[in-house]
Amino acid sequence: MIVHNFDPILIDFGIFQIRWYSIAYIFGILFGWMYAIKIISKTSENNLNFKQISKTQFDDLIIYLIIGIIFGGRLGYVIFYNFEYYSNNVLEIFKLWQGGMSFHGGLLGVIISAIIFSKKINVNFFKFTDIISCVAPIGIFLGRIANFINAELYGKFSNLPWAVVFPHAGNISRHPSQIYEAILEGIILFFFINFFALKKNFLFKSGYTSGLFLVSYSVLRIFSELFREPDKHLGLFFNYFSMGVILSIITFLAGCFIILQVNRNEQNN
Repeated sequence: MIVHNFDPILIDFGIFQIRWYSIAYIFGILFGWMYAIKIISKTSENNLNFKQISKTQFDDLIIYLIIGIIFGGRLGYVIFYNFEYYSNNVLEIFKLWQGGMSFHGGLLGVIISAIIFSKKINVNFFKFTDIISCVAPIGIFLGRIANFINAELYGKFSNLPWAVVFPHAGNISRHPSQIYEAILEGIILFFFINFFALKKNFLFKSGYTSGLFLVSYSVLRIFSELFREPDKHLGLFFNYFSMGVILSIITFLAGCFIILQVNRNEQNN
């Protein structure tokens, strides 16, 4: 059994604090950006006839993505997970340093941002989201590690050797579900998506990588929810489904729809 004693604050300047949560988002975006540029360079070199997006275009997209991630992630958490509380405490919405971001909200924010930017420069929306799908697991991994350091989104009771006692979660050992998700939705998903995108050339079929990402993430998230303690104020819907599972079912179906549409378009061409 492990006792959680990590400090969520990396550096405390008194009136200003640098938290691990913020660092995770900053480095997730930076590393993802760098890797996206590498993918763009690699695909352009390997297939000169393939009309790929340029590095400059992706650089210009970054500010849109940052806004989409922050606003989408926060509003998603407010709406999906704790609307009643935040509707009565509106100013608390702006306290991002306290945590409280929704992946599915951030996903929706990224999608909207990519739609706006792709329409602005008249480029296929999926050209961007396919690249984003390859790099997203980097940010997810760092975000889940930050969740662990923050001692939030902890797991259900467990007596396994690596079970963790989290502060403010009762004096019982629990699954480190944040670490499970970091491994599943971060490391495993990264190698899985990039294998098909780069080795199997799925990037050359616009939309396929995006659909595969949605399906794969949803399956891994639904599995990881088996070990995660549901939000106390929400509980389980129909006694079986957490909010994370319900949202993941929606993204799973969306991913299946995209893949079917890509296959249908290929057959018609």
